[in-house]
Amino acid sequence: MTGAPAGVEGWLTDAQADRLAAAARRLGPGARVVEIGSFRGRSTIVLAGAAPADAEVVAIDPHLGSDRGPQEIAARPGLGEADLAAFRANLERFGMAARVRHVRAPSQAALAAVAGPVDLLYVDGAHRYGPARADLERWGARVRAGGALLVHDAFSSVGVTLALLRGVAFGGEWRYRGRAGSLAEYVREPLSGPARARNAAVQVAQLPWFARNLVVKGLIAARLRSGPWPY
Repeated sequence: MTGAPAGVEGWLTDAQADRLAAAARRLGPGARVVEIGSFRGRSTIVLAGAAPADAEVVAIDPHLGSDRGPQEIAARPGLGEADLAAFRANLERFGMAARVRHVRAPSQAALAAVAGPVDLLYVDGAHRYGPARADLERWGARVRAGGALLVHDAFSSVGVTLALLRGVAFGGEWRYRGRAGSLAEYVREPLSGPARARNAAVQVAQLPWFARNLVVKGLIAARLRSGPWPY
C-alpha cells in the first residue's frame, strides 16, 4: 500500500504516509513500534502494514473526544466512543486488527504499558506545548540508539514546534532527517560540535515555513481564506 489508507479519516497526507511507511520498513525483526495519537487509525494502518511481520505495534489513544484536530481540545465522550468504534472497524477492514495492541489511556499514563526500548516512535498526540513536550521527553527517552522518531504537525502547530525547539532541535541526541509537510523525522544519534550546530541550523531553517503556516491558519480562522488546514 502506498499513500494513506482510503476512506480512513485523519490528517496524514499521502506523502507523509509514505515517509512513515518507509521508516517502518527499515525496522529489523522483532521491532517495537509505538504510536501516540491514533484517532481513527489512518497512521496506525500505515505503521502496522509496513512494519516487520513480528513487530509489536502499540497504538496509544484515550479516545476521549479531545485533541481530535484543529481547535478541538475539550473532551467529548460521545465523539470519543465514535472514534474508537471507527478505529476498530478500520483496522478490521484493512486486516490490521491482530497486528495492533491498543492502549486506551493518555500517553503519559501509558508509559508502563510498554516494556523495553522502542524502535520507532510516532508522536501525534495532544498538540499543546505541555503535553507535546512531555511526549517528546518521556517517550523519546524510550527510543533506543539508532531508533526513529517521527512527529506530526512539526513546524506547523505552535505547541509542537515549541516543544521540538525546546527539547529536540538544539539537543545532541536527535539527528533531523527531513520532513514531508509537517511530518518531521529524526534518528537517535549522538551529535556534538559542528554536527550538532548544523543539525540545529537545518531545523531553524524550517521556521519561515512555520510562520507561513501560522498566517494561513489565522486567515482560515478569521474566515478570510478557505482551503485545508496546513499539515
